[in-house]
Amino acid sequence: MSDDFTPDQKRYLEGFMSGMQSARTARGLGPLGGTPGTSGSGKPSGPDKEHLEAQATTVAAGGKLAEQEKWKAAEHPFDAYARFKDQANAGLYPKPEDNFRWRYHGLFYVAPAQNSYMCRLRIPNGILKAWQFAGVADLADTLCGPYAHVTTRANLQVREIPAQNAPLLLEGLADLGLTAKGSGADNIRNVTGSATAGIDPHELLDTRPHARAWHHHILNDRSLYGLPRKFNVAFDGAGSIATLEDTNDIGFQAIEVMEGGSFEGAAVEPGIWYRLTLGGITGHKDLARDTGVIVAPSDAVAVADAIVRVFTASGNRTDRAKSRLKYVLDSWGFETFLSAVEEKLGRRLVRLDTAFVQPRPVYDRLAHIGVHPQAQPGLNWVGVALPVGKLTVQQMRAIAAIANSCGDGDIRLTVWQNLLISGVPDDKVEDVVANLQAIGLSAETSILRAGLIACTGATGCKFAAAHTKEDALAIAAHCEPRITLDTPVNIHLTGCHNSCAQHYIGDLGLIGAKVPVSDEGDTVPGYHIFVGGGFGVEGGIGREFRTDVKAEDAPALVEAILRTWQEHRAAPDESFVAFARRHEIAALQALVAQTGEAA
Repeated sequence: MSDDFTPDQKRYLEGFMSGMQSARTARGLGPLGGTPGTSGSGKPSGPDKEHLEAQATTVAAGGKLAEQEKWKAAEHPFDAYARFKDQANAGLYPKPEDNFRWRYHGLFYVAPAQNSYMCRLRIPNGILKAWQFAGVADLADTLCGPYAHVTTRANLQVREIPAQNAPLLLEGLADLGLTAKGSGADNIRNVTGSATAGIDPHELLDTRPHARAWHHHILNDRSLYGLPRKFNVAFDGAGSIATLEDTNDIGFQAIEVMEGGSFEGAAVEPGIWYRLTLGGITGHKDLARDTGVIVAPSDAVAVADAIVRVFTASGNRTDRAKSRLKYVLDSWGFETFLSAVEEKLGRRLVRLDTAFVQPRPVYDRLAHIGVHPQAQPGLNWVGVALPVGKLTVQQMRAIAAIANSCGDGDIRLTVWQNLLISGVPDDKVEDVVANLQAIGLSAETSILRAGLIACTGATGCKFAAAHTKEDALAIAAHCEPRITLDTPVNIHLTGCHNSCAQHYIGDLGLIGAKVPVSDEGDTVPGYHIFVGGGFGVEGGIGREFRTDVKAEDAPALVEAILRTWQEHRAAPDESFVAFARRHEIAALQALVAQTGEAA
């Protein structure tokens, strides 16, 4: 334990650890830390030492551990796999504490929305092989609902998994060289990277090796599980397609450093570095902020590791609403936090004035859809439009076959809930397009649908207050015959405050709400609507435009908002976010009302 503790505190902490061990022993469990090396005094040791010490410190300071923290201390989820299999073989679903534990294995019991599990995979940088993609389709076909969703973390999730099929699914994924380990609960979630890494003519850096290295670093170090709360890390190589790294706890942004910069009297080598941003959590209305630190790409894993360990020791383990990294940064300030990271690393982090950094390339907001030339001459990536991220198993198998016969065999998932087929020669593009059409998909879509993002919604999530995917498609069906967009617009629908679809960064953002319709407290599904959110150079949190809009009324209101922008923009190329931000909300509401009346 830390030498900063007084003798009384040390005795208190030893008593806390001894009490935890007694509780484990009563359940027939092994020593704390998962190792027989736990000291006789009750002090923690082993791979969970940092977490157990943080819990004990919280209690010693007079704090109360959140229920999830108690569950983690009583039985680590990775020590409980045999018990999970016993439950599954008996056809039993978990009680709350085990529902939390099984999320460490990537399984979420989602009742009452669906009396079954959902499984979220881990796919570093969102890239997997066609044979793996087809293998997931086969598993979904036999063990789950016969479909999959592409998520906003460039990941796959499958649903409607009966209890007895859950272990078969996890072990089937392992047979494919895939895993779901740590994709839920208080862990580092799927590692995102540039969707066009290594093939983009505009990128500064191929993020694949760094995302992959961080992925395997996490998988092979148990001490990186069981954080105060979930944690997101993204690597953006400054390619054509945005990675949304500014929505992550840690964002690594590729930048080009010019000559002339220095740090502590030494010249900073020009070339490609990562800029470090911290604290993104859009559900809490915050984007990651620039720290002033730049990181050599080869050093990214070590820096991320140190950041996570400082967070492990200092994050809030009492109040789940304030247990993310953002709140440590808000409390400590960036410099204090970075000093703690430097102490953990044992060296200084390099700071560089932005005057010595080249402006980053601008994203192409439509590059995730359609045919685009790669850096490799004669080759292309083809962005496939998916209806709010959903794929049938038949479509998955067909896409895998297309990637094998016409591409390089890679399937690249994006944070925009679609996928790319890469390495397609010029003379095979028409074959790809035709084969996609044959399975009900396309490499083309309207500008509106290209930017339409929706979480699972009430159909599959108990937290959601609205059926987001269905309502998103209703918005598209209503608006497309009535208004033609000539500039990209993102419309994000999320079902609850967890903001899985990141509604605050949408040009238009809709968050599910129970809309009152009577004095007796009756409600119907609906939304609160926000305008003017953005990411990257247009980063910002949307402002509330209207509350309590019934779901059935949302399509017409979205149409009126978009029509108002088109009729009142300052110039033909004025973006929606620029238009929304130059108006006060009251003035914008009045304009939209006038447009709606005129229509």
